[in-house]
Amino acid sequence: MTGGLKMTSIYTSGRYLEMNRTWHTEDSPWKAEQIRRLIQRNGLRPKCVGEIGCGAGVILDELSKQACFQDVLFDGYDISPQAIELAQRISSERIHFFCEDLLAETNVKRFDLLLAIDVFEHVPDYLGFLKKCREKAQYKIYHVPLDIHVSSVLRNAFIKGRYTIGHLHYFTADSALATLKDSGHEILDYAYTNAAMELFTKHPSIKKAVANVPRWLFSQLSVRFTARLFGGYSLLVLAE
Repeated sequence: MTGGLKMTSIYTSGRYLEMNRTWHTEDSPWKAEQIRRLIQRNGLRPKCVGEIGCGAGVILDELSKQACFQDVLFDGYDISPQAIELAQRISSERIHFFCEDLLAETNVKRFDLLLAIDVFEHVPDYLGFLKKCREKAQYKIYHVPLDIHVSSVLRNAFIKGRYTIGHLHYFTADSALATLKDSGHEILDYAYTNAAMELFTKHPSIKKAVANVPRWLFSQLSVRFTARLFGGYSLLVLAE
């Protein structure tokens, strides 16, 4: 069995849930808010929204509660039966979840907007994955962790995520945007998101508090430079 297949199996075997008991749901309201801002900033009015790699489904649930999305239908897809079992608890008339591969040739479903939030860094063939995502909706929103920065390279820290949260690929902002362009996407808008500081109270530690001091100071001058130097950021991208 190849390494890629082994990594894929952690999502279907229950291993990922064992390592990440909450399936990161504590961060989902914050992620949903970043998505809402990007959608409204660009004047999008989707009627049907899909999410690939939806996990426990809380991002879609949070979006469905927003007044601006009260007429929107949401579908969440994940290959993990454990994730979909969690998500089914919050399904409703407007939110449905499926333990299916949305990108399978037999799946003809399309959306106005497709979300892939912290997903393609987990996929062995990430370029093939993105090319298929491009055909599933007119607009796509990707959230990409920026694991490569000066601090992570010096400490070799980014490799830890390979075994704890399943990151197979590592990106800077520039390489993430280049990857999307190489897979046929047109970049319409993007924004840096700052989980390190904005979610600190949910994941507090002395180490993180110390790291956030220079991160905050440098961010007053340049967020782009701060992300390259200290990390703690992801990139939220709207593409067509």
